[in-house]
Amino acid sequence: MKAIIIDDEKRARVSLSLLLQEYCPEVELVAECENLPEGIKAIRKFNPDLVLLDIEMPGHSGLELVDFFDEKEINFSIIFTTAYNEYAIQAFKLSALDYLLKPIIPEELINAISRMERQKSLQFKALAENIQNEFFEKIAVPSGNTLILINISDIVYIKGEGSYSEIYMQSKIKHMVSRNLKNFEEILLKDKRFLRTHKSYIVNFDEVVSFNKSDGGWLDMKNGNSIPISSEKSNLIMERIQIVKR
Repeated sequence: MKAIIIDDEKRARVSLSLLLQEYCPEVELVAECENLPEGIKAIRKFNPDLVLLDIEMPGHSGLELVDFFDEKEINFSIIFTTAYNEYAIQAFKLSALDYLLKPIIPEELINAISRMERQKSLQFKALAENIQNEFFEKIAVPSGNTLILINISDIVYIKGEGSYSEIYMQSKIKHMVSRNLKNFEEILLKDKRFLRTHKSYIVNFDEVVSFNKSDGGWLDMKNGNSIPISSEKSNLIMERIQIVKR
């Protein structure tokens, strides 16, 4: 497996190179590059299987890599090496791209190499959008052997079913994914549009039509469905609603 490191810090390149030699002998390091232009030339020259890419570099961000290649040319895997904060790490998870948080731990490097798959530019672009915007715009969810990119604003609600979740979309499409509701809660609830109304439901409040307080309470959604509310969530619902007083 041929690999290229792109990182502006010499110490980081040396450290990662030594880790690969010691813990990942199946990886052949064919080039070490200190900036994105050098990295692009090396990719075209060596046609690597893997690019270990830093994001924060002077001149060009690592996220700009995709701009220099057509989608069909991105036939290599990308593992990001980053010192980004927690917010951006959530963006990596949403975009289904692999990353290593600096300083790199050998076990995490081994695991990342072992689960390495080719990443399409679509997920790569989703990552760039998620990091650069105040709110995440897309999530990538697994469906068989593919990843489906979903606009967060198009989600009506998500229903948890044990280790699976059903994502209900404005288009009436329903995605069944092998992720529990907790996975979505950790990410979506950073966006004020979303609220966990029940142990089994996360709701996009922009899609709520009415709040019915009878029989324990429920929310009527634009798609015609009704979502139950846990008793302890009623106050949170009321906080979201501006009531016209008499």
